[in-house]
Amino acid sequence: MGLSIRLRDESVREFLDGVHSQERVAGLTHAFYKYPARFSPRFARAAIQAFTSPGDFVLDPFMGGATTIVEASTLRRFSVGLDINSLSCFIARAKTTVLSDDDLRAVRSWTNSTARLLNMRRAARRANEWIEKGYQRNINTRQTWAIRKSLELALARITLLQSSAQETFSRALLLRTAQWALDCRKEVPSVAQFREALVRFLDEMIVGAKDFRGAVRSCEPASSCESASQAMVLNRSAEGVDQDTRVTAYGAPKLILTSPPYPGVHVNYHRWQILGRRETPAPFWIANSLDGSGLSYYTFGDRKRLGLTTYFDTTRATFGSLARIADGSTLFVQMLAFSDASWQLPEYLAALRSAGLEDVSMHDFANSDDGRLWRSVPNRKWYADQRGSGGAGKEVVLFHRKARQ
Repeated sequence: MGLSIRLRDESVREFLDGVHSQERVAGLTHAFYKYPARFSPRFARAAIQAFTSPGDFVLDPFMGGATTIVEASTLRRFSVGLDINSLSCFIARAKTTVLSDDDLRAVRSWTNSTARLLNMRRAARRANEWIEKGYQRNINTRQTWAIRKSLELALARITLLQSSAQETFSRALLLRTAQWALDCRKEVPSVAQFREALVRFLDEMIVGAKDFRGAVRSCEPASSCESASQAMVLNRSAEGVDQDTRVTAYGAPKLILTSPPYPGVHVNYHRWQILGRRETPAPFWIANSLDGSGLSYYTFGDRKRLGLTTYFDTTRATFGSLARIADGSTLFVQMLAFSDASWQLPEYLAALRSAGLEDVSMHDFANSDDGRLWRSVPNRKWYADQRGSGGAGKEVVLFHRKARQ
């Protein structure tokens, strides 16, 4: 390994606690949606506090569930989140939008009146354009049609809301409730249960939205706090970001904190699984976002391709762009897993070196013979390529800097 960084004992303890945290993802707006392969908010918060200061620029180029930018916003860091998944970007905007009390009252009123109207005897306005494009695939079955109709009834009332912020929050509420009702369920709940969950989740999300608003405004004056806590969400690839003036205008990030797609590991970022392994792109319909493409589009290529050549080519290209927007003080912190770390980790590290990055030694954190920091991840709901060793139950934290010339 190359460069070395040492931290205060207190920062080391907090960071390690965050890495090894097995707590349920909760707090602030983190529970708005269960995005696959999320890392712990405690980990993101500890990394941001350990390696940056208020006002610094934090970047997550594979934003996913927006954990990094939510935590950065509450710690008075300016943050940018990138993701090619438009669903990820919708979720990030929902999680980082500060809502007023008037907004939250309007959303509560809309939800309560909408819940009362979720009756299967009422005629629903069919989402014909979305249906024609396949976004309701596998949710029109005998078991699921009532939930599909409930969503159509609710989405038809979105226009009654008074602002884009209220609409985003309400769509996020419907998205969370529909995910609870449909994703990875063996039995689909009744409409009555859906209505109850909708109101229950509303209460929880309002608490989270208020907590997020309070955290963002926790310093004085509040106006300067919100400016420092600003988050920008961009629906784009990290590859070529060095040519995007919306990002480069802010200079080099102090911290690039992320969890990229995992080599050889099956993670379905853009579909729900319905009653087994039937998949649906319905979350995009609910979020009013367009799906990009098939699974390989979101995962750096087909995980079954021999040698994962596309994956590592994409790694070199994306991190090459990130290296070009970094400077000597930018720290890259990544958490990722492998289907077979014995060959994929060396290949991944080689790709990063080709991209212009070098290893940073973090002696305070190492917990294995290879000098790296590993963590166990119990109860994975997604699985490794069958040809691998099933190593996706362990994750490693990697530290890099831009290579010295």
